[in-house]
Amino acid sequence: MAIPTTGPNAVDWETRIDMDRLRTERLARLRDQLERSELGAVLAFDFANIRYMTATHIGTWAVDKLIRFALLVRGGEPIVWDFGSAAKHHQLYNPWLDYSNAHADGDPHAAHHGADPRNPSGARAGISTLRGAINPLVGMGESVAAKIKRELELYGLLNEPLGVDVIEMPVLAALQAAGITVVDGQQVFLEARRIKTRDEIRLLTHACSMVDAAYDDLYKFLRPGVRENECVGLVAKTLYDLGSEFVEGVNAISGERCAPHPHVYSDRIVRPGDPAFFDILHSYNGYRTCYYRTFAVGSASSPQVDAYKRCREYMDEAIRLVRPGATTADIVSVWPTAQEFGFPDEEAAFALQYGHGVGLSIWEKPVFSRLVSMEHPEVIEEGMVFALETYWPASDGWGAARIEEEMVVTADGCEVITKFPAEELLVAGQRYYTVSGPLNTQRDAQSHKNTVPLSG
Repeated sequence: MAIPTTGPNAVDWETRIDMDRLRTERLARLRDQLERSELGAVLAFDFANIRYMTATHIGTWAVDKLIRFALLVRGGEPIVWDFGSAAKHHQLYNPWLDYSNAHADGDPHAAHHGADPRNPSGARAGISTLRGAINPLVGMGESVAAKIKRELELYGLLNEPLGVDVIEMPVLAALQAAGITVVDGQQVFLEARRIKTRDEIRLLTHACSMVDAAYDDLYKFLRPGVRENECVGLVAKTLYDLGSEFVEGVNAISGERCAPHPHVYSDRIVRPGDPAFFDILHSYNGYRTCYYRTFAVGSASSPQVDAYKRCREYMDEAIRLVRPGATTADIVSVWPTAQEFGFPDEEAAFALQYGHGVGLSIWEKPVFSRLVSMEHPEVIEEGMVFALETYWPASDGWGAARIEEEMVVTADGCEVITKFPAEELLVAGQRYYTVSGPLNTQRDAQSHKNTVPLSG
């Protein structure tokens, strides 16, 4: 059965994305992983982990500030500390963080759900160090540690390890000085996020459908004379118009910049015969895309056509192997070694023949790479959503091809959710006509290199 792609907005005449179910099932997965671990609690500063745990969001401007934090203790409810005004907003509009009736279930810790009986909310005012911008003499690290210690004491977990995803050094030092054992908690979060819920899959699919539209606009726009940065602007506008909350990045790479892949756009002007590939990364309701496509502008050289065919063959071989029970090692085994496409080792070629989970972050579990997967394979499971990406440089040393497909693992295989055509190399731009008819879209006469020796 195909993954539903009906609109994300709620209606009374179709079952669509259920946000309450999304929040409930995500938290249940996180609780389950916490119970399976040896940790007493998990503390999150990572934006995606905070959202997964608490379903709160204050804007993508805050993703790199490490100023918000959230805690989940065994037997307790999620608590998020945020900017005061944001915390007040959560209290007004996030009823799932209101624990005023928690005592009704007979939980012996219920009086402490929310920690303060006078403020039974899981949304609190509280900030960290703002990556050191707040004067250390203020003691914000100690303030964070005091808040966390209080919750651990209330649940009798002060002597249990506290798992943390990412952390600032002053906060780490303050937690340790408070007698708290701090360990790596990122694996608990990533294991919880490894398998997607039905609503997560629909959100990820919808995010891809928005990129489908962006590529359609880009294909019609791409021509000699436009700049890479103009392509980025066009894509960003399309996505924001369609409801994206965050265009994280658009790799726009053309011409000689394709090999080696620089992973960042420039102001280069696109020229006739250029190869051009793009990666579009954005977020819809928190759920990301990572989605490459390659075009030729006006025409393609024979080396570029050959590079694309090889890139596509590696992709198709990998997709053919995706099913529950297969491993990441099975997938990467059909990809070329680093040495086969010009790199000395797998670390030097990392992320060119590559795969990664996609969810609230761009790169989640599982990871597919010859660097790590051959010796440490991970089992593919139904409900995973990941992207596979392949790369191949053209033999002329000028161009390259890059393709990426996102897929949902089903009971008997997978479904690709990136739908913009990529079976063969697409040629964008104006069609030109000579006296003999349409100019061939595969042509080598206009090469960037003069390989014909001069006579005499």
